[in-house]
Amino acid sequence: MKRLIYLLTLTLVLVACGTRSGYFKIEGHLLNLNQGEFYVYSTDGLINGIDTIKVEGGHFSYETPCQRQGILMLVFPNFSEQPIFAQPGKTAKIKGTASHLKEIEITGTDDNKLMTSFRMQAVKLSPPDLPGLAEKFIKENAQSPVALYLLSKFFVTDPTASADKANQLATIVRKEQPQNGQAARLLQAAKLLKTAASGSSMPAFSATSTSGSNVSAANLKGKIAVVYTWATWSSDSRSMMDQLSSLQKAHPAQLALLGICLDASKQNCLQAMQQDSIRTATLCDQKLFESPYLSKFGLSGIGDNVVYNAQGKVIAHGLNAMELQNKLKSLMK
Repeated sequence: MKRLIYLLTLTLVLVACGTRSGYFKIEGHLLNLNQGEFYVYSTDGLINGIDTIKVEGGHFSYETPCQRQGILMLVFPNFSEQPIFAQPGKTAKIKGTASHLKEIEITGTDDNKLMTSFRMQAVKLSPPDLPGLAEKFIKENAQSPVALYLLSKFFVTDPTASADKANQLATIVRKEQPQNGQAARLLQAAKLLKTAASGSSMPAFSATSTSGSNVSAANLKGKIAVVYTWATWSSDSRSMMDQLSSLQKAHPAQLALLGICLDASKQNCLQAMQQDSIRTATLCDQKLFESPYLSKFGLSGIGDNVVYNAQGKVIAHGLNAMELQNKLKSLMK
């Protein structure tokens, strides 16, 4: 009997003190935020779709099955994002102030501590200096998942970054992480950066759109064409899509559009298009960031875009919404 009581007590203590085996947990407390909700998604398939995290009295908690290392992206109410490095049986602890989200402290694992260290240094720098800091971190911590995240954010998915620099750093990380599939994919993506480089030709493709019609390069050539990415839960990308749709309606003979929806559900994609009255050609293979369309067009994250001239040559890549709108208006005068 005493042995049974001991075992039950030990079990309760272990459960109370840590995360269950095969799970990853996020616990946090933010000042100046009483109630609200965050969203969490994964860029590497650790979770499917998007989950919601409720905030009560500034406190929040989230637990998900976790059998391997991965990255969760925490989306705050202001739509800023924060990577959380997940490990089976571990807990990431977050604390800070809602008004200074860039300075929140994330602990619990070595990788989250390392990322916090990077952010604390980055917050003191101007944007042009951030790639230099990221390069230093990547070279010094090439064996860490943090290096993969920084490589993707500042070099592979940044259209202004040097393709040669992206290849150099991706090769370093791949050498240090030879068994990591993500490292292999980033190296491949770095090599594909020239796909969306100025003057490159539109790739040959043929696909079935969400409306069931066939879409190919032939549908886009002969006009100014924009291939862009979006997601139902990204307000910025949906706003950009709406602006593009309005421009196409005003210039149907001059502008062609192809949207690539990065949702895990085609039904959600169709519902959003209906809600926003979007009629432009859209592809949604439900593979999220693993979609082969991204590498085919040299695109990266949500809201990315590439602009082709009537001859099917790249003339712009990675413009923000305002830049994209101004560029297209200047081309369609």
